[in-house]
Amino acid sequence: MPARHQTTPTVPTVPTPMVDVELGKRRRGAAIAVLVAPGGTADEPRLGPGADAFGDGWRDWIEPTGKTGEVRVVPAMPSTAGWLFGVGDRGPADWRAAGAALIRSIQDFDTADTGRRPAAVDVALPPDIVPIELRMFVLGLRLGGYRFRVTADQAAPVRRTVRLCVDSPYEIDLRVALERAVVHGSATALTRDLANMPSNVKTPAWLAATATRAAAGVAGLTVTVRDEKWLAEQGFGGVLAVGGGSASPPRLIELSWRGGTGKAKTPHLVLIGKGVTFDTGGISIKRPDGMHMMRTDMAGAAAVIAALRGIAALNLPIRVTGLAPAAENHVSGSAYRPGDVVRHVDGTTTQVANTDAEGRMLLADALGYAVRELRPDLMVDVATLTGSMKVALGLRTGGFFATTGELAARIMAAGFSTGERWWRMPLLDDHADDVRGDLADVRQTPPGPGGIAAALFLREFTADLPWVHLDIAGPARSDKTYDEVVPGATGFAARTLISVAESLALRRSG
Repeated sequence: MPARHQTTPTVPTVPTPMVDVELGKRRRGAAIAVLVAPGGTADEPRLGPGADAFGDGWRDWIEPTGKTGEVRVVPAMPSTAGWLFGVGDRGPADWRAAGAALIRSIQDFDTADTGRRPAAVDVALPPDIVPIELRMFVLGLRLGGYRFRVTADQAAPVRRTVRLCVDSPYEIDLRVALERAVVHGSATALTRDLANMPSNVKTPAWLAATATRAAAGVAGLTVTVRDEKWLAEQGFGGVLAVGGGSASPPRLIELSWRGGTGKAKTPHLVLIGKGVTFDTGGISIKRPDGMHMMRTDMAGAAAVIAALRGIAALNLPIRVTGLAPAAENHVSGSAYRPGDVVRHVDGTTTQVANTDAEGRMLLADALGYAVRELRPDLMVDVATLTGSMKVALGLRTGGFFATTGELAARIMAAGFSTGERWWRMPLLDDHADDVRGDLADVRQTPPGPGGIAAALFLREFTADLPWVHLDIAGPARSDKTYDEVVPGATGFAARTLISVAESLALRRSG
């Protein structure tokens, strides 16, 4: 097969740097943001601490309500400015939305005299703020202003520092919450960066090299990359079939974190992410509408790569392995076909019906490899897998399947604590027999409800081990701004994966 003509952007690819967030005392000359609670009046709004910086003139023309996400600009001095922001009922989601709205307003503001945007902003928070509220607020601040552009602009974006000023007796707890939020926010942003990268750059080899660079310098985190020759020797028939139509051969990216010491058995969590770096649908080609967003079809792999980096940053005392099978699903004379029979790592054969159902082919190999080689205590796979999940749950909620109620509760708790919304879907045994094939052991696309059928297919490769399947086809991408999300890849699931690891580590230490 001829080598692919590798093209790269001729101008910089620039993700907007995240804001730096710290706890501390008010700074002289810094811009100020002040909380407004709902329930006041235009004449006497319920202002939080720090409002004395504004004086009284603003009351004549600004009428803040304190609604979630409302931000009003208050010019304070010629060289700086101030903001009033609302958090509504002060639920965790309100704080996250407020932080995102505030940072967008800060980014959009130019001072009248200098035309410069303030690089330093102090946010006065109420003394009764609790750790989960602060954590959600920081996530909003870190992620709400994210942008990813391929641009001719050589100027580096302004990197801002936001200082959270709060007089609380629980400062240690708030600092822990801040540190955790920074790690979660960084993982989400890395997931977005990887998924947003144009696919003329993002080949499987590029994704593997970038994962290696992301892990460099992170103590205890290692990356091993396997090429197409190794995949063939080990029997990764699904990965090779999906990647066979592309001039860019597939890769298996394996990240390893071995945390924990002592005599107690260290839990082994295996995270598996779908890494289709571009999806044409193969011979079962997709419609052109929306195909450009298939650069994000490796959002599951991106979430796994970013989660491993976050888990290592938190130094969690458990063992975690991340598997990211990466391939490009393309159209050519060597592409796999409907009607093919593919043999996977564990020897199971799959009868192919639709080459656009390629994600499950990769995941089947990775699950089989995890069972054979890694002896996991829990496997969690994550993928932009089925359009039917978008129909069932929309674009802001991830669907998941779990083998036990305890695992389901763990996912729901992880999502709540990180601001990611999940809904449990049923593994309906009434459809299990439909997975059986006539030409091969199993059918790639069994009849029945699409998301459930896909999960039942994947369950065939789990050897009845504890397992969770996360389908993020809906919330992995967005075409609009809401809460901390901006158009493009959302980074969904990375925070949940880290939180699952945190819960396992907590159970071990307890």
